[in-house]
Amino acid sequence: MSAAPKLDRIDIKLLAELQKNGRISNVQLADVVGLSPSPCLMRLKRLEKAGYILGYRADIEMRKIIPFMTVFTEITLSDHRRDDFLRFEKYIAQQDEVVECHLVSGGYDYLLKFVTSGVDHYQETIEEMLDRGIGIEKYFSYIVIKSPIVKKGLPVEMLFRKHGLR
Repeated sequence: MSAAPKLDRIDIKLLAELQKNGRISNVQLADVVGLSPSPCLMRLKRLEKAGYILGYRADIEMRKIIPFMTVFTEITLSDHRRDDFLRFEKYIAQQDEVVECHLVSGGYDYLLKFVTSGVDHYQETIEEMLDRGIGIEKYFSYIVIKSPIVKKGLPVEMLFRKHGLR
């Protein structure tokens, strides 16, 4: 990975468009961002090489494949030394059921997002975590009933503007 190039509004527009449609052709992408195909491809390769683009993936409609349940869980650790956080994070990184893990400020330490086959699967997963001795003092679970809004990408262009960058 090379040194990160300074981004301009065209780079930001390119990144925002790729978030919306990672399968867009270079010709279409060039048209959207206002470039000809060759310079567009050069920018894309530069952004990939600099590590701004981490990869391309497909968003899968899992409910068409198999039923599942999403649970958000607040975790509080019993101790707060660096090793306690590292031990917890190392274990969590290996759990397929945990699809997001955030160290947060406030009344608890971590916010985790689980995807499981149901309540029993979630409970087994949590009990295993408690039995492992990874420092969990307490946890609170929130089962998702409905997700009316799930945005797939981050608001790159808005954040760029809010930072006063054009």
